[in-house]
Amino acid sequence: MNPLAFLASRWTPSPRTVRRAAFAALLMSVAIVVTGGAVRLTGSGLGCDTWPKCTDGSLIVTQEQGFHGAVEFGNRMLTYVLCAAVGWFILTARSAKPWRRSLTRLGWLQFALVMSNAVLGGITVLTGLNPYSVAAHFLLATSLIAVTTVSWQRTAEGDCAPRPRVPGPVHRLTWALVAATLVLIAAGTVVTGSGPHAGDSSEIKRMPFGWSATAHVHAVSAWVVCALALAVWLVLRVADAPADTRARARDLLVVLLAQGAVGYVQYFTHVPEVLVAVHMLGSCLVWISVLRVVLSLRERPVERAGIPTQGDSRLSSV
Repeated sequence: MNPLAFLASRWTPSPRTVRRAAFAALLMSVAIVVTGGAVRLTGSGLGCDTWPKCTDGSLIVTQEQGFHGAVEFGNRMLTYVLCAAVGWFILTARSAKPWRRSLTRLGWLQFALVMSNAVLGGITVLTGLNPYSVAAHFLLATSLIAVTTVSWQRTAEGDCAPRPRVPGPVHRLTWALVAATLVLIAAGTVVTGSGPHAGDSSEIKRMPFGWSATAHVHAVSAWVVCALALAVWLVLRVADAPADTRARARDLLVVLLAQGAVGYVQYFTHVPEVLVAVHMLGSCLVWISVLRVVLSLRERPVERAGIPTQGDSRLSSV
């Protein structure tokens, strides 16, 4: 019996505990993106000048590395908090009764993405903050947010085949929205890679694109996403979609409008660091909101035949 199976034979978390664990993983996947942005915006990207150590002679930050070293090393340490959140989700998903292998697999996929991005972060440091590596680092973090969002949603569902709640054309429209959002996020990494915040005070290679031109392309893609989100909201109302689905489409519009306002303000105020950080948080919230709209278009009813739990968790006798 492996350790996870051993624990599962003696502990049964409640569905609420599993859902909270999934939300913790989602929350930390957003936090690691925002704090990673703080590293870049404070010019601390090379605060630890090597990887996996902080310096050639020290595993942790040294006094000589000062503020920038503390910021970079702090972000590295936050990865362990993220691992703990993902690990907690894996433990609760494995120990829940009945055991849902789909949730456990999602948990291990989260762990694989965290480890892959940790290695990619190390490559980013070793290559002197290569902008393409930085962009890939952010996109992989975006993939983690997608998996943690799906995991959180799945904890409130059953494991039966999904049943559509809206007509097929609405599904296709929302998938177009997902594709446009991915283009928007990718365009944002190009704006970052060619923009003024390189991540360190030293000479850092930038993407060979005009920053103003890439910002305009990013803005156009944002308007496309807004138009598709508005179309989805209108179609859902016409199709008399469930109230929760229409509410998620409305929330997406609100998040997009706020994110667009921040984007234009930061552009015309010469991208101050605080607004860039808010914009990065907004990018995560837009992505989560889009995924929640898509996930609300189908349902998987919860099967009630599982073993009931008492309280938040209980110990079971062997």
